[in-house]
Amino acid sequence: MEIKKIGVLGAGSMGNGIAQVAAQAGYQVVMRDIEDRFVENGLKAIDKFLAKTVEKGKMTEELKKGILSRIKGTTRMEDLKDVDFVIEAVFEDLELKRGVFKTLDEVTGPHVILTTNTSSMSVTEIAMATKRPEKVAGMHFFNPAPLMKLVEVIRGYYTNDETTQVVMEMARKMGKEPVEVKRDTPGFIVNRLMIPHFLEAIRMAEEGIASIEDIDKAVKLGLNYPMGPFELMDLTGADIALHVTEYLYKELNKESKWSTPTLLRSMVRAGKLGRKTKGGWYKY
Repeated sequence: MEIKKIGVLGAGSMGNGIAQVAAQAGYQVVMRDIEDRFVENGLKAIDKFLAKTVEKGKMTEELKKGILSRIKGTTRMEDLKDVDFVIEAVFEDLELKRGVFKTLDEVTGPHVILTTNTSSMSVTEIAMATKRPEKVAGMHFFNPAPLMKLVEVIRGYYTNDETTQVVMEMARKMGKEPVEVKRDTPGFIVNRLMIPHFLEAIRMAEEGIASIEDIDKAVKLGLNYPMGPFELMDLTGADIALHVTEYLYKELNKESKWSTPTLLRSMVRAGKLGRKTKGGWYKY
């Protein structure tokens, strides 16, 4: 079946970025979130990103208008009833995602492939909330989705070859470079490698081995990474790092290397008391 319309669940930074990428690839997009203000903020974020692209001379105003015209914002799950493909990008909470997929299973046609943008959680467990686990896969974009080229395509236990091939091809049509994660393991490829870097960097800061600034500088100049671990956590949010760390600790046999440093918990607590967890490490 030809895919013409894509449903995106979530209008936050990942959801609106994925919706933009899909619309730029020529697809009609239905971007759904739970409140009008979230939908409006998502649409404004897309407009702002595209406006900057026009200012830089990388896109015409006409092309920008065409992309925006292909994105419909909504708060109604029922508006996804005629989509051909779904990408879920809601908060990283397993039960929340399972609830979303149960509803998607009821709303969308039985032929529709359902994908999750989860960065670490079990695609198999999410898929089991549906009656079509063979048509469920992980499709993990990276932030910011319009710029980052990688997409991890994750097979759940029941994901069949046809579904995997369709999702891989969909990523390519969106201008991305997909990699196949053949086993549904916590953290997949990137987070399985990245989170230990985060945790070790935090422990080094806790132990007074080096300052946060110098750890970031060492990683960028010594490993040639574009961002240091603290800069990257400032971009994505310390709360997300904590949430993923706790999930990996539970799922990977509670090995000590996945245990949460006290400083990370303190950083997130500060966020809950009114301090932002994004952009906060250098001010902590």
